[in-house]
Amino acid sequence: MRAAVVAAIIFVIAHVVLLLGITTPDKLYFDEVHYVPAARQMLLPVLEGPILNPMHPPLAKQIIALSIKAFGDVPLGWRYPAALFGALALVAVYLGALALFASQERAVAAMLLAFFNQMLFVQSRIAMLDIFALAFCLFAIAAFIHGFRQARPHAAFALAGLAAGFACACKWSGLFVLATCVAIVVVIRLLQGWRTRFADANAEDWYRPDLWPDFRLPHVIACFVLIPAAAYLATFVPLYGLSFSDIMEAQRRIFADNTTTAIAGHTYMSSWPSWPFQMRPVWYLFEKVGDDRFAAIVFLGNPLVLWPALIALIVALQGWIVGRNRDAFLVLAFYLGPYLAWALLPRTLGFIYYYLPAATTSSFVLVYALTRKGAPHWLLWAFVAVGCAGFIAMLPVTAAFVGTSMTTFNRLMLFQSWI
Repeated sequence: MRAAVVAAIIFVIAHVVLLLGITTPDKLYFDEVHYVPAARQMLLPVLEGPILNPMHPPLAKQIIALSIKAFGDVPLGWRYPAALFGALALVAVYLGALALFASQERAVAAMLLAFFNQMLFVQSRIAMLDIFALAFCLFAIAAFIHGFRQARPHAAFALAGLAAGFACACKWSGLFVLATCVAIVVVIRLLQGWRTRFADANAEDWYRPDLWPDFRLPHVIACFVLIPAAAYLATFVPLYGLSFSDIMEAQRRIFADNTTTAIAGHTYMSSWPSWPFQMRPVWYLFEKVGDDRFAAIVFLGNPLVLWPALIALIVALQGWIVGRNRDAFLVLAFYLGPYLAWALLPRTLGFIYYYLPAATTSSFVLVYALTRKGAPHWLLWAFVAVGCAGFIAMLPVTAAFVGTSMTTFNRLMLFQSWI
């Protein structure tokens, strides 16, 4: 009950905060020009012409379409679902951290760090697909972590598969979280099949030979193949009906568009090794609105949160490799899985907002490192306060309704590559 109340409070507060000034600018900006027209097309009584934006699955665009129908074809109608799912994403971070650390304090701190990392805030205020995929991925992670600790994880793993299927129905990058869940299960089962045992086993080990005794191969297939596939394919029915050939052709088109090597040359492109270091942000908006006043939105992580997260990763690696700690193993898996998967793709065109899932789960890594045995109790909340200060300092270039002057802009742009 306490967890439900806290989750409800987080949702309401986050929902209100994310809606502040969301209608600024009052026109489509950045990739909204692709996704909002696709959502509008879904509202037509009869589909006219080719389907717009066929390179991504339909669920996120369907949600935007429902919002446009409810609130009108106006900025609030375009962007309200992003704020809604941004608030849900923070709830999912809280639930995931609660399942991971079994501590209300650490769960709330993880949620605040996920908000203050700035990336989630920016994506929760624009009609793009990433925040929808992120929210479903985070619920999948929370369900999986909860199941990981149970003797009978069947229900939790089924929920994880369902959420991952919906994440994939927003963007195929949702597959990375699903693949991470499958990889963890496969590794555990292989070690059990090899009868692996730690010499001085304890309850906090990331691997135990008696883990999930009744979770067998049919359950794995149901939870991580059949349920995600059913959830994913169901989202295509409103567009294509029950035409198997049309649905399969849609998959072929998505596969071709997302696996073909893209031509390099975009102004804001960056490669995956650079994302954790915040070397090349993406400017969503920068326009003059008055005498020395500019509306600016930059997708850039909060350096005061995400740069220290790289140090926290080393702490977590030590905790997993040397201490065999279960929490360290899980936070590393759900940071590295969604991040390093980008290294396997042949695309040469990448952007830092692809780092959003890993940046968000880095809050788990930070909380693990800041609350490890021997760390002073005040350290966690001191770090949260520092992250909050960085978030507030960057608001002039992350929220268009706040606005910035050229002097403030130049002060915040620490590196030439940020411009």
